[in-house]
Amino acid sequence: MPPLRRFFHIWRTPMDWTTLFQTVLPYLPAKAAGDIVSILTFLIAAAALVMRFWKPPASGSKLALLYKVVASLAQSKGWNTNAYQPDAKALMIPAEASRTVEAAKLGLDPASTHPKAGKAPKPTA
Repeated sequence: MPPLRRFFHIWRTPMDWTTLFQTVLPYLPAKAAGDIVSILTFLIAAAALVMRFWKPPASGSKLALLYKVVASLAQSKGWNTNAYQPDAKALMIPAEASRTVEAAKLGLDPASTHPKAGKAPKPTA
């Protein structure tokens, strides 16, 4: 595929950061590519460090959006999501307990209580 066509092809297809880097970085000078990778690596590590010590703000706070941006930059999602979020509370249950049973006790939809759901748990209908 010609370089220009390949460049515009990346904007139409879903991809992860690795694919983006592999597609764009060959067109950059080596020094610039190295600097970009170093800066992005530093920003991700700094965001992860900030997330370690930053207590989540209240859900109505002006800092809630900034908190979510920093959490996204720190790649804090799925199983890596912080237990405390601006719009949700954590429910700690024993590791051997069934999430389905505990969700039923609380009247929650078991599928929405999974950490990878990405949203607050929904009540059962």
